[in-house]
Amino acid sequence: MDLKKILPVFSYIFHPIFVSLYGTLFFFLITNSFFYNSQIIVTLIQVAILTLLLPLSMYFLFRSLGVVSSFTEASISERKMPIAVQSILLFVLIKFSVSRDTVAELYFFFLGGFFSSVIVLASVILKYKASLHMIGISSLTCFIFGLSMYYQMPFINLVAFCIVCMGLVASSRLYMKAHTYPELIAGVIIGAGPQLLLYSYWL
Repeated sequence: MDLKKILPVFSYIFHPIFVSLYGTLFFFLITNSFFYNSQIIVTLIQVAILTLLLPLSMYFLFRSLGVVSSFTEASISERKMPIAVQSILLFVLIKFSVSRDTVAELYFFFLGGFFSSVIVLASVILKYKASLHMIGISSLTCFIFGLSMYYQMPFINLVAFCIVCMGLVASSRLYMKAHTYPELIAGVIIGAGPQLLLYSYWL
């Protein structure tokens, strides 16, 4: 089996557009006993609409207009509009959908994602291309690690698996010639930084 031929698959599985839903599903998987089923379903629907369905719809609209040309690879100029839309949708999510009073962990996860999107938008304006894939996977890894520490649950194997996935995603981006090493490192910092800084607010 040629691993290099499989690497691009990780760019799709861990595309940043899916990360919010992955984090939400994992959160409710371990905390479902604390919530009514109706709360879980409503939150999942809201997250799916604002972080997956609407961005996908906007992507196809932007593609038809020639604003973007690829789902996994985009130039600096093609990134501005999708990232701006993502920032707005995350703001709407934390402002009107995910409440700090009821799902604080998710609230800070999305707040960290919002800060990351604002930072990467600023970097795009400054003509720097940080890896969105590494922002997504590193923020998800930190969130899972934070949940493990907060709930005192043994997620060591899962955290280790996420770290391996980070390596595979980074290798995928390099293999596809989508990013350089500094851009991947910048993505990890932008993704993990806000999550780690906000972790103290869970306690």
